[in-house]
Amino acid sequence: MRSRALLGTVLVGLALGAGWAVSQERTASVGRVPKPVIAPGQGDKCVEPTDFMRRNHMQVLMFHRDRTVREGIRTPRHSLKGCVECHAGASTGTVAGNEGDFCQSCHAYAAVSIDCFECHATRPREAVAGARKP
Repeated sequence: MRSRALLGTVLVGLALGAGWAVSQERTASVGRVPKPVIAPGQGDKCVEPTDFMRRNHMQVLMFHRDRTVREGIRTPRHSLKGCVECHAGASTGTVAGNEGDFCQSCHAYAAVSIDCFECHATRPREAVAGARKP
């Protein structure tokens, strides 16, 4: 009876080990999730250094939103409109409509949902106005 339990434990261990080896082989052959390819903005330089914006863009946007909505202070430096105008994709004209777009690519990679564009436009004003013309 004891030998059956030991044999069962050994078999389960071997099965788990084999499953782990196959899992490692798949990971090695497929690789990690590829990092998003981020197209540069259309301007000469971002309003802040790239590393800073990658880490802090949400805080910057929220601070700007609070100053605009609650205090009535509107400045172009950290406006979402400015970001969209500079970072809309050349092929799609948007920042969050398709998988490869500027905002969408990073947020999909990080598994973070974007709710900014439930109210705000994902395309620059000129592109939206041009799309409406017959």
